[in-house]
Amino acid sequence: MNTLVIDNKSYVVLPVENYEALQKRAALKARPEKLLSVEEARAHSKKMIKKWADAK
Repeated sequence: MNTLVIDNKSYVVLPVENYEALQKRAALKARPEKLLSVEEARAHSKKMIKKWADAK
């Protein structure tokens, strides 16, 4: 791992294998988005439509 400084900004150079492993680890920690039930989705869409209509 090497560190480069360009225009007072630090950059890290990694081997491809380490970068891919880091991406996999980050992807595993990411939370999936919450799925809404049909009723919740309808309520959310009505709320967004009302918000959009008020803006016009």
